[in-house]
Amino acid sequence: MSQDSDYMLFAGTSHVELAKQIAKSLGKELGKAIIEKFPDGEIGARILESVRGRDVFIVQSTARQPSFYLMELLILVDAFKRASARSITAVIPYFGYARQDRKGKEREPITAKLVADLLQKAGVTRVLTMDLHTEQIQGFFDIPVDNLYACPLIVEALPKSIKENCVVVTPDIGSIKLARAYAKALKVDLAIVDKRRVGAKQVEMAALIGDVKGKNVLLVDDVSSTGGTLKAAAKVCKMAGANLLYAAVTHGLFVIEGVIEDSGIEKIVMSNTVPTPDTIDPSKLEIVSVAQHFGKAIASIVGAKSFSSIYESSF
Repeated sequence: MSQDSDYMLFAGTSHVELAKQIAKSLGKELGKAIIEKFPDGEIGARILESVRGRDVFIVQSTARQPSFYLMELLILVDAFKRASARSITAVIPYFGYARQDRKGKEREPITAKLVADLLQKAGVTRVLTMDLHTEQIQGFFDIPVDNLYACPLIVEALPKSIKENCVVVTPDIGSIKLARAYAKALKVDLAIVDKRRVGAKQVEMAALIGDVKGKNVLLVDDVSSTGGTLKAAAKVCKMAGANLLYAAVTHGLFVIEGVIEDSGIEKIVMSNTVPTPDTIDPSKLEIVSVAQHFGKAIASIVGAKSFSSIYESSF
């Protein structure tokens, strides 16, 4: 990677607003490209300026339409590779297809590994992302993968009212490491709601491990697709005597409208790694921008500097 400012930032169509914010934090303009769909749905792309010998960063979250946006990213990467870019960093704030990171049952795919292979084969030389569903996904790549954390930003944005007499609750044992980071940052206890997934769209809550009676609860999750897990966990906590309920979510997809309206959750504090959902009452959302973090990370990559200056990690 070049150690000068000879790099360019481009955006796919999944989250142009975040890409603009990242570019602004770096004092740069987004590169020019045309991305369009043919009548049959195929994606066409063309880079409108020279990238020969340049370090290229492409911002693309694979959210809401993961297959479409992943394919769009791969097509852009191929275009930059054929245009003789020196390096291609895929900036993927939300890394989709990460839930299937191992074979849990017979005859299941490992989609996280498949996506890693596709990105590398297309020509990506580095990946920059945030809060991977599981950190071992980094091991699926043979190229550098930088995984940023939203926890410090979200903790800073939490109101004082939820931080007092608080307990952090993870609604999914798979997010226990993330929940521990929040508990450590807030200097509070941790509780776990045991979740059993019975299908792609349905989960069952079994038991609460820990004490939430008379306490404020911060539900923590990395990805919330429907909000069903948060809603079910919130009801378990309410039944156990919890007071004020907040949720901290890195990637808030919330594809189903109104799913948390009667959950008892006062507010969801979430990052803008994906576009703000229109399925939830805006008064229940607090959006935290991660643009500065990604901007600093890109500057560190370009300047061959350590990421330690970005923040003091809670992990």
